[in-house]
Amino acid sequence: MARATHSFPASFLWGTATAGYQYEGHGHNTDFYAWEREPGRIAQGHTSGAACDWWGGRWAEDFDRAANDGHNALRFSVEWARVEPKMGQFDDAALDHYRQMAAGLRARGLTPLVTLHHFVNPLWLADTKRNGWEHEDVVAHFANYVRRVVTALKDHVNLWATINEPNVYMVSGWLMGTFPPGKKQLAITSTVALNLLRAHAAAYRIIHELQPHAQVGLPIHFRPFLPAQPDFAPDEWVAENQFKLFSSLFLDALTTGKLRRPFGFAMAVPEAKGAHDYVALNYYSADIVRFDVTNPLELFGRRSFPPDSEPDGSGVYASYPPGFMESFKWLEKLRLPIYVTENGIGDEGDGLRRRYLVQHIRQMWRAVNFNWDVRGYFHWSLVDNFEWERGWTHRFGLYALDPATQTRTPRPSARLYAAICKSNSLSSDIVAEHTPELLAGMFPG
Repeated sequence: MARATHSFPASFLWGTATAGYQYEGHGHNTDFYAWEREPGRIAQGHTSGAACDWWGGRWAEDFDRAANDGHNALRFSVEWARVEPKMGQFDDAALDHYRQMAAGLRARGLTPLVTLHHFVNPLWLADTKRNGWEHEDVVAHFANYVRRVVTALKDHVNLWATINEPNVYMVSGWLMGTFPPGKKQLAITSTVALNLLRAHAAAYRIIHELQPHAQVGLPIHFRPFLPAQPDFAPDEWVAENQFKLFSSLFLDALTTGKLRRPFGFAMAVPEAKGAHDYVALNYYSADIVRFDVTNPLELFGRRSFPPDSEPDGSGVYASYPPGFMESFKWLEKLRLPIYVTENGIGDEGDGLRRRYLVQHIRQMWRAVNFNWDVRGYFHWSLVDNFEWERGWTHRFGLYALDPATQTRTPRPSARLYAAICKSNSLSSDIVAEHTPELLAGMFPG
């Protein structure tokens, strides 16, 4: 074995990503809580319940775990429904709870990355009179909420994410019907996308007004779409079209000030141009796309995993490390710092997760060594949590969770990631100890 070490910059951030609804528990005043209670919406009829009980205070012990494992950052989100339980009525106690969390991270030597919207809305916004993100009024409502949160947290936070995965949120809620409001109407998606983009731009301006030195990003679920037959024009067309209307849709709008639509002319959104300080990359997997005239809902594409990928059994994700490098390659041309704000795989057995971590972090090291400005990595996730429509069936945690007892048990991947974080590197010794099956391919000799 050739011994070697892949080192990262001294200021590199290593952490995990979390989300309010998936971790806090008992989010009764939200559209997703109501959604859970509709038959057939969530796998096996699961409900979030106490989730990871962060609203009950268990965030503190999980922050301790992160700090003890050598992490120096953590991403968490603020729940709009807790901060503004009724329209125009703000809860100072909820804001203080989040302030304590941010201060708690700083006290443990962890940099907080705070997300302002992660898929979930207060019930008052989601009611049929306001139509949530379908109505332009949402932009002003979101701006008011953002101003309150940033004012409360700015002494402890200067790294912000506005709206998590607007592309996933738009597709899941209004095209595939797997998130509330459960619609399958392609025509509405452009309106929702426009409101999400305008809300992000408004939040960006407010954050910089209150905190000029802040760094603000828009986390995008970036998924390469590869044509099934690269020399077959219909496959190439549908792969490019799906990429432009999903992975690059919002990033292109932030670059050009124009939002692409599935049909018709692009919509001008000048306030969005340049409204991000870093690229927030959420990468999980990639897809092979084949043209299929019988599948108009997915823009005439039929997706499958690359043949050399390793599926996690969910039907949603497969480990495909080359796609991670392709993502960096595409994003680097934006000439902005890059933070990996989510990356991970569901695997209760943990063998796949360990391989995934090692292989993807190696791809990230390659990007760093091209002098691409990659500044941090947030693994999804710290603890098993409630995975939306998949409920508790899809386990992403470095720590296993028993939701009934709230017992956390470290998986081997927690030790692997701790070794990487503490050494700020991926070495042949780490690979030999935790994923020996990968050693010869990564460190030949």
